[in-house]
Amino acid sequence: MNAQTEVLNAKNHYQILDGLRGVAAFFVVMFHIMEAFAMGNRFEQLLNHGYLAVDFFFLLSGFVIAYAYDDRWEKLTKWAFIKRRLIRLQPMVIIGTIIGAVLFYQGAGATFPPIAQTPVWQLILTMLVGFTVIPVLPSMDIRGWQEMHPLNGPAWSLFFEYIGNILYALLVRKFSKTALSILVLLAACLLIYHTVLGKQGDVIGGWSVNTEQLTIGFTRLLFPFFAGVLLCRFGKLIHIKGGFWICAVLLLTVLSFPRLGGQEKLWMNGLYESVVIIFIFPLIVSIGAGSHIAGKTSQKICKFLGDISYPLYITHYPLIYVYTAWVIDHKIPVERGLPMGLLLFAGSIGIAYLSLKYYDEPVRNWLQKKFLKKFRA
Repeated sequence: MNAQTEVLNAKNHYQILDGLRGVAAFFVVMFHIMEAFAMGNRFEQLLNHGYLAVDFFFLLSGFVIAYAYDDRWEKLTKWAFIKRRLIRLQPMVIIGTIIGAVLFYQGAGATFPPIAQTPVWQLILTMLVGFTVIPVLPSMDIRGWQEMHPLNGPAWSLFFEYIGNILYALLVRKFSKTALSILVLLAACLLIYHTVLGKQGDVIGGWSVNTEQLTIGFTRLLFPFFAGVLLCRFGKLIHIKGGFWICAVLLLTVLSFPRLGGQEKLWMNGLYESVVIIFIFPLIVSIGAGSHIAGKTSQKICKFLGDISYPLYITHYPLIYVYTAWVIDHKIPVERGLPMGLLLFAGSIGIAYLSLKYYDEPVRNWLQKKFLKKFRA
């Protein structure tokens, strides 16, 4: 592979990174579909390491945030930055929560016992809190999985995404490369400590409001998000021919790689995940940002994947709740459940696309005109 590095200079739109975000989002949906057959056992996953897509998203976010805003703070206030991030992210959080509320009672059964005892007023209250991304306490859980967002589980990562954005705006944007490098190094040490020496051997978690889960959430956020910022600051990108397809294959490979070590050697899997997050994901982003797309077909694919990636990620999980309850309650085998899973996969894409075109884009356009008139990117 002939590769050359180039320094980040003029503003570009990173189409390949958009496409890779979509590839990861599509894989997340398939991972969650197949996860139902593992019955909650991390050692029985049919598609392993799909959860690492979240860590990849954090890295992409850090890179893109630094690229978009690092040189704009002379004319951009902190509040203007927060408004732009809210307008970008919050509309889809709301629609994902609404979908979760609409489908909530469809998951009633042995898998989610609290659903049958949840009154409508409590569901509505949980939905309204979910609109804000403020986590609910375990005592307010209405599903039984102790999630901070019981109507739409993946919203936990948006909670930490906002924390990363706030830390960047208030503090980290002012860091020198040296100070930022030290922060990233310490975050890498924390990640290695958790995955290699911890009791899980993986980074699974971050979605509950308790000390252990919040620690996992911050561990998953800190290294990739600020490593993305650091990668952008150094601006060393790698250009190779066919960068999108090479990165897509590499990304899918590491996300689907079998779990290592079993229950006896947890450190082996932890080491694998540390290597993926600390080295392979930054390499993928560096290649994705440094390479170019030549063909119109590839450009259209990347644009579609990029456009639908966030709507797909944030709206698919309410369907997963219903599907998981069906699989577990009725002990559905893979060969019988997979056709329905593929239908769910297609339905998730359809819902995401409709949400994007008929809700997210119009709402964001209106909000931008209403609240961002004084700042032109």
